[in-house]
Amino acid sequence: MHARDILIDGFGRIQEEVHAALDGLGTDLLNRRPAPDANSVTWLVWHLTRIQDDHVVDAFGLDQVWLAEGWEKRFGLGLPPHDHGYGHTSEQVAKVTVDSADLLSGYYDAVHEQTLKALRGLAAADLERVVDVRWDPPVTLGVRLVSVLSDDLQHVGQAAYLRGLLQSADA
Repeated sequence: MHARDILIDGFGRIQEEVHAALDGLGTDLLNRRPAPDANSVTWLVWHLTRIQDDHVVDAFGLDQVWLAEGWEKRFGLGLPPHDHGYGHTSEQVAKVTVDSADLLSGYYDAVHEQTLKALRGLAAADLERVVDVRWDPPVTLGVRLVSVLSDDLQHVGQAAYLRGLLQSADA
């Protein structure tokens, strides 16, 4: 099995978990924060998608789906166009709300499709290409993709946990 196939499988699992975390969830639970400074399911899914969009396109020299396909306007969050949530204050987290899960899943699916297109063209040697020299050691494409997988899996797990917590509180 080629490393490319493992990465494709990993990103496919994220997509499955994003859909599972959002499926049938109403806007009240999507946007609810369990404590004043906590994240919502909406923020968690939006953030993991923004990170994937930002990091994958940077590594492959593509355009962010967020901007190129007009998702930034559809969400209308009132945040800077390249914002992806890293280091958000509680007030910024509060701005990330949606009217339906379809908006979140639609954006995730568009980012996922662009990620898969980029991954399908990978050769093993491409994973050694340095994509970020700001770190010591410099970050290779392989390391960056595993980092995105790790971050996304953590955040979608948090979203799934929060979904269960909020649903049990409403029961």
